[in-house]
Amino acid sequence: MLRKAVRQAALAASFPQARDDLSALAELSISTSHLQRLSQRIGREWADARDHDVAAYRAGQLPRDYDEPPAAPTVAAVMLDGGRVQTRAEGQGPGVHDPAWKETKVACCLTLDSPPPAADPQPQPPAKFLDPVRVARLAAEMKARGGPAAGRPDKPAAGAKKRRRKKRRPRRIRQLVRTVVATTQDSEALGWQMAAEVHRRGLDRAARKACVCDGQRYNWVLFELHLEPSGFVGILDFLHLLVYLYAAAHAAAGKGAPAAWQLYERWLRWAWGGQVKVLLAGLRAAAERAGPPPAGAGEDDPRQVVAEAVTYVTNNRRRMDYPAYRRLGLPISSAPVESAIKQLNRRIKGSEKFWLLGGAEALLQVRAAYLSEDGRAERYWARPRPNARAVGGGRLRPTG
Repeated sequence: MLRKAVRQAALAASFPQARDDLSALAELSISTSHLQRLSQRIGREWADARDHDVAAYRAGQLPRDYDEPPAAPTVAAVMLDGGRVQTRAEGQGPGVHDPAWKETKVACCLTLDSPPPAADPQPQPPAKFLDPVRVARLAAEMKARGGPAAGRPDKPAAGAKKRRRKKRRPRRIRQLVRTVVATTQDSEALGWQMAAEVHRRGLDRAARKACVCDGQRYNWVLFELHLEPSGFVGILDFLHLLVYLYAAAHAAAGKGAPAAWQLYERWLRWAWGGQVKVLLAGLRAAAERAGPPPAGAGEDDPRQVVAEAVTYVTNNRRRMDYPAYRRLGLPISSAPVESAIKQLNRRIKGSEKFWLLGGAEALLQVRAAYLSEDGRAERYWARPRPNARAVGGGRLRPTG
């Protein structure tokens, strides 16, 4: 019953929903507050188990999941990104005091099936990156990502035509096993947690391996410290680059102007083809025409937007050889970690959810364990628990 209760507390959108699910599906009666205490207690135990593994890794004593190197995966990828959670002050009693946003840091560790082709399997950009409507929607969604929780998008008006779905082509890169590492701690802590997970799963012994992230500096600091020494290839997430190019083109040529789309398409093709020097020259020329942003310029100032695109590409130009990455069968998008963050956010992010940091950290561990596809939750349950009794007598009662 404890396992069922904790699992549902992690997978449902809220503690009240988990309580109702347990009552209806498992005939288990438990209060919302007690369900919260149980799940956070287990989460703290699992956080301690994670920290024990990190300490063992740093001491060179963490065992791998296999004994012989031939069992190592052929292709592996690590992807880093961040989400957001609302917090409240500690020690203030009931209610929300001093609410604030806190970044959550997430690593997605993957094994992949992707035989390397002899030539670039897709020398031309996908059609969706050349569709004005779809690109505008994508840019807006990614710009809004990470902000306060928003409602669902409006439904199409009555009588609106539905777009016919095209048949999907076979996926060139197939995901095999995903594990998720998540924390409210700082980036240094995430780095060691990620490194321990990579070691345990043997991803560092893969024949081909990549780290795919956006341009945040701390992502690449962690890459240089923990992954680059093992031969991981650093790859700038192409979708984030696309958003920068789209914004800069509209800032340089006028928002919504035909010339802006032409400029974006030209830059996008250069980026897709790995012509980084040509792309950077084009962006710098646009920045010269726009002029330098004045001191205190807002983030929507066209001069600031173009300047930021120049900086973004300059800082990440060593990680933009996309034709080479495609030839190696490596991913160029960090969509899997974006998906993991959405799944984490479904549980911990919301307009009415304000967490104490310890509670958020604990629930993240349970949620991440059940999102991981390697049996992590089962391994944690199999460990000896520090408390002989999980609940008081009569606290979990059948509803019948």
